Order: sequence, then structure tokens, then C-alpha cells
Amino acid sequence: MRRISCFLACVAAVTALPAAASAKPTDVDVQLLAINDFHGNLEPPTGSSGTIAGTTAGGAAYLASHIRALRATNPNSVVVSAGDLIGASPLLSAAFHDEPTVEAMNKIGLDLNAVGNHEFDEGEAELMRMQEGGCHPTDTAGTCKGEGDHFGGAEFPFLAANVVRRDDGSTLFPAYTIKEFGKIKVAFIGMTLEGTPDIVSPSGISNLRFLDEAATANRYARELREEHGVKAIVVVLHEGGIPTPAGGINDCNVSGPIVDIVNRTTDAVDLFITGHTHQPYNCVIDGRPVTSASSFGRLVTDIDFTLDRNTKDIKNLTADNEIVTRTVAPWSDIQTLITHYTSLIAPIRDRVIGRSTAVISRNTSPDSGDESPAGNLIADAQLAASDDAGNGQAVAAFMNIGGVRADFPAGNVTYGAAFNVQPFGNNLTTITLTGAQLHTMLKQQWCGLPSRRVLQPSNTVRYTYDPAKAIVGPPPGGTPCASAPDDVITSFTINGQPVLNDGSQSYRITVNSFLADGGDGFGVLPLGTNRIGGEVDTKALEDYIAPSLTGTPIAPPATDRISRLP
Repeated sequence: MRRISCFLACVAAVTALPAAASAKPTDVDVQLLAINDFHGNLEPPTGSSGTIAGTTAGGAAYLASHIRALRATNPNSVVVSAGDLIGASPLLSAAFHDEPTVEAMNKIGLDLNAVGNHEFDEGEAELMRMQEGGCHPTDTAGTCKGEGDHFGGAEFPFLAANVVRRDDGSTLFPAYTIKEFGKIKVAFIGMTLEGTPDIVSPSGISNLRFLDEAATANRYARELREEHGVKAIVVVLHEGGIPTPAGGINDCNVSGPIVDIVNRTTDAVDLFITGHTHQPYNCVIDGRPVTSASSFGRLVTDIDFTLDRNTKDIKNLTADNEIVTRTVAPWSDIQTLITHYTSLIAPIRDRVIGRSTAVISRNTSPDSGDESPAGNLIADAQLAASDDAGNGQAVAAFMNIGGVRADFPAGNVTYGAAFNVQPFGNNLTTITLTGAQLHTMLKQQWCGLPSRRVLQPSNTVRYTYDPAKAIVGPPPGGTPCASAPDDVITSFTINGQPVLNDGSQSYRITVNSFLADGGDGFGVLPLGTNRIGGEVDTKALEDYIAPSLTGTPIAPPATDRISRLP
């Protein structure tokens, strides 16, 4: 019996050998699907925003179908967003404080979102609500108005490695998340751009600090390797570059902040998924892949790589920006959600508030002194609203060009179309500045940040500047205003009267609350005195163009308010 038992055990051992050999661990193939700068574009975007590479593209229901088809090719798939998922959104999402976009991304199966600057448009507390759910503190629109269950928040994590609280140094959201594929770990570090405070309202982020992107990535890459044994590390970053010249959706030739950030980041980071600039590119910088999927859900970046079983690191990585065409069937669940919210907002969206003779473009022209017809129109409307409201007899208004998000259409101008032009809902603010402070404000258009941000003036303003002295760009972060010459402005009048660069005269001017708080780097504006709040910017615009409903349609304003020296 002992011999028989031994024989059977030996046979079992021998017969088990092929099975053990066939179970030898193998490498693991992983697929990352990336978007960025979606900006609440649930409905298919229109005009130039709705095409890319000559193809009609975008729309959440189509994006969902493309992602679902791609996911079906690999069970080891992760869907990520590199920021600005919400904020600066069309009315369909913005009217409900972007709850519909979060709900749509829950259904699509987004796995993580690295916060962008526009996630902070309504401040820290509202962004926390986007993650955790609950009703808006003052507005009970949408799901908190009896339309269904209360807003449940994002089912995916927000990541913010470089956003820390001033009071205790903790990160606002987790710095990273770790996923496992075949027992091999992959880490995702999420960040926004360090310059976020310069382009969002300071009042909403007063308890937050935004840290250097490369230094933050290096810190957490070290922590991931030393404390968690992670070798495969991906940075999902809301900062990017600009292809020069512009090329195809998979071309590179990128310059801008992302190049410096990647070059200063440890080689432990294998891949950078980026955004913010709304540009498509597919690059290799400092030996690492760097991608961006443009904006508005028109592209999805399909990134495929292998996790090496021995090294636990990434190898054989390929990336491809794919167009989210509308030739596929839209995903029914997303379409149902869009239809629901459309039925709620349609009466407001479709109300005609004015008429125009032609398209009033948001684009600026260097030949006309960096003015935008749409920006000039908004500035005129804000000045008129300030005077009508009796806010200390404002004599001029200025509009930030970054707040002009679309063109006014020709013909009927609906509330929805006007909202798409300026979707932030900022209140007007009238302040008193000296002539010297106004000269400083104009100088700050060209210093302190990496690129210029020319204010759009009301029709009461005329000024000329010397382009040879309007300094932007290096050193990193832009030239300090203290280094810019005072005589960059060669002439400056309001209502035809010279504005002297001294303290002898004071002027009442109107800006939106974003600028009044120092947004876009205009640090002189919070110094304004006798601050008086006004109506919401969209209401000011509606009142201004209302006479065109029965009278003469509005025409694109002339771009003759800013001049350049030859």
C-alpha cells in the first residue's frame, strides 16, 4: 500500500507539471482612454467647436459609444480626464451647476479626473460638492427641485496633488490613485496648473495654495516607488503646450509650459496626459510620451502599453488621438439624460433676447490692436448697466478676453447663445482707480504671466501702446511688471480726455467680479476703492441688446479702441 501511495503521489506530481508551466505569469496589456477640457459639452458642439481635422465631432452620447467600443477591446481599461471636465460649460450643463456632466461621466465610466482651473470657477466648497454630492446651497435647480434623487456627486475620484490647504497643508483631494492589473500596480498622479490662482476668482480659493507641477510629481513619484513599490507611474496634468505650427491631431512641435515641466520631472514618470491649451498633440518629450486630446470631447486618446511582469514597469507604449465621430449610434443612456435636462432648460435657452446683423466674433486680430468685436460689445453693455444702476457714474468698462467663449450668431440671438458667449455668471463691480492705477492695469496686460491678456474696453476708451515695450514671456511665469517700462502706453483717453499717469484724477470703472478680485493677474484692481456690486453680466448684456428686438439689429462694434505704434 505504501508503494501504491508513493506511485500515485509521483504520478500526481508529474501530471501537475504541465499545468504549472502553463500558469506561468505573463505580461499584462493595459489600455488608457484619455480626454481633457470637456467643459460640460453634453450636446454635440456646433460651429468651429464641433469639428476637428475637418470632421464633425463631439457630443457626450457619441463619446460614450466610442469609449464603450474601445473598452471592449481590452478588459484592462482605464478612462481618465486631464481637467476642466466642468466649468465654462454650455447652458445645458451650467444651468444645473454642471451636475448633468458629472452624471453623464458616471454613466460613461470615467475612472478619475485631475482637477483643472475651471473646476474652481465656483470655489472650493462647490468643487467639494461635485465630488461628494448634495444640493447646491442656494440654487435648488435640477435634481434638488423634485426632478429625481438629489445629486449624488462623482463616482470617480478627483485628484489634486499640487492643491493644498493653507491652514493644515493637506491636499484638497487625493494626490494619486493606484490601480492593479494582473497584480501589477499602476499609479496616476493628478494635478492642475500652478498658475490656477491667476485665472480663477481669488475669493473662492483663498484657503488654497497651488504648487509647482514638476516638484509635486517628483515628490509623489518617489513616495509611490519607496512606500508602495509602484514602478508604472502616469501623470495626468491640466497644463499643456501649443503646437507651432499647428498640425494634425497626432503631430507634435509643441512649445509652452509642458516642455519645461516634463524636462524637470523624474524619469520615474512614464507618461504625461495633459490638457488646458485645447490643442491636440501626440509627443515624445525628454523620452516620455506626452498627449492631449484637444477639447469638448472631440477626441479620445487611446494609449496602449504592456506591464512587464519582471520589472513591473511600462513598456511598448503607443498612443493615438482618435476622432469622436458622429457616425456611430449615440449611447442611449447618455442621450436620455441629455433629453431630460434639455426639456427643463429649453424654454429659457430658446428665448430670443436680441437680433444682430452679422456674426459678432470673439476672435481678436493683431492688426486691429488685439480687440474682439464680441468683447467690445460686452464691455459696452457692462458700462451701460453700470450707468443705469447708478453705480457712481462709471466712465469706462473693461472685459477680460478669456471670458468671451463663443461668437454671437447672426440673426436672432437667444439667451442660450448669449450664455455660451459669457457663461460664468459674474456680477459687475464698479470701483474707483487713479490715473496711475489705470496705467498700471493696462501695463499688467503684458507682464506677470507667460502670455498677454488684453482687456476689451468700452467705447469711451482709446489708447495706443508700443508693441516693442509690451513684454511677455520669459523668465518663467512671465516678466514681472516692475521690469516693464511705464511708457508702454503712449496715449490714453477716457471720453476724449487724457488719463494722466499720476494720482491727480480718479475714475469710476466697471469690471466683472472675477477681474475685480484680481483675476487674470490684474493685481491692481483689488486696490480699487468705493467698491459697489452690480447685476449679473448676462443680465447686463440682455438689457443692452433688448432694443434690437423691435428696432435696429446690433452690428459688430468697430475695433478701433486700441492702437499700436508702427
